[in-house]
Amino acid sequence: MKAVQITGSKGSHQITLTHSLPAPTAQGRDILIKVCAAGITADEVTWPELYDSSNRVPGHDVSGIVEAVGPEYDGPAVVGDGVFAMLGTSTDQGSQADYAVVLPDEIAPKPASLSHAQAAALPIPILTAWEAIFQHAELASGSKVLVTGASGAVGVMLVQLASRLLGAHVTGLAAASNHAYVRDLGASHVLDYNSPDWESAVSEMDAVFDTVGGQTLAKSWNTVKKNGVVVTVADPPPPWALGKEEPEELRRYPDVRKVYFVVTSQGSTLSKVAALLEKGDVKPLPVKVFPAEDALAAWAYARKRGREGKAVIEFLAGD
Repeated sequence: MKAVQITGSKGSHQITLTHSLPAPTAQGRDILIKVCAAGITADEVTWPELYDSSNRVPGHDVSGIVEAVGPEYDGPAVVGDGVFAMLGTSTDQGSQADYAVVLPDEIAPKPASLSHAQAAALPIPILTAWEAIFQHAELASGSKVLVTGASGAVGVMLVQLASRLLGAHVTGLAAASNHAYVRDLGASHVLDYNSPDWESAVSEMDAVFDTVGGQTLAKSWNTVKKNGVVVTVADPPPPWALGKEEPEELRRYPDVRKVYFVVTSQGSTLSKVAALLEKGDVKPLPVKVFPAEDALAAWAYARKRGREGKAVIEFLAGD
């Protein structure tokens, strides 16, 4: 089968396209997916599970058609169903190939109103946003929140879920060129991340949702109220996320809770957000679609700053 493959080492890797990998099969309770589209998260080439896999095919986000099910599968999916999923970290092969194997608790029915390319862009961003808001921050209705990187894939979902589902008052941090877009998603206020003292314009936030890290994360502590929470998914993570040290900011804000997490694959949550997407309560991400033969160009695009859509590789055209 055709697949993207990473060769070399983590510190010195190369992205290639091969046409000769053997296709996987559905074993046990597995579900074999004919991949229509696979999303790219550029940071994936630094994730350890990729280098532990047998064939080093990247990709966790996928949308496609059920091709076969394993002999022990007893769930509702049948051959021919359109589904989308986030492949968990235990998978031995990623989604950027003609075929991929997913577990029963990873998949959800693809929203009929979305193309496979649109659906393939969503799982990691929307699952990350959902987990941050509802599981880690336990955000209450009407809260005040700051979202850094508000025009990025995860940021777009954070702004929408917080504002549209919980009526949160969202302040977004984004480049000036993206301010109108972030407001349209539901943000009440938008600040320019290029402004040297943007944090002085924000205060008493119930929660900070950080997707950027570094100095942006450090500044965001100044905006959160006593007993608030700072949630970050930045890559690379801050040193305190790895247990190396406590954040210096805790000396000034000892009552602020801090959370770093890596998203978990949850098909049940994808089913919930699929319904929201169908009703139009949540908008999909803009995507930039590349045919499989242009997979290397897709990866180059995914690594660019200021891109206008999430990079998606299309393996089988159609909705």
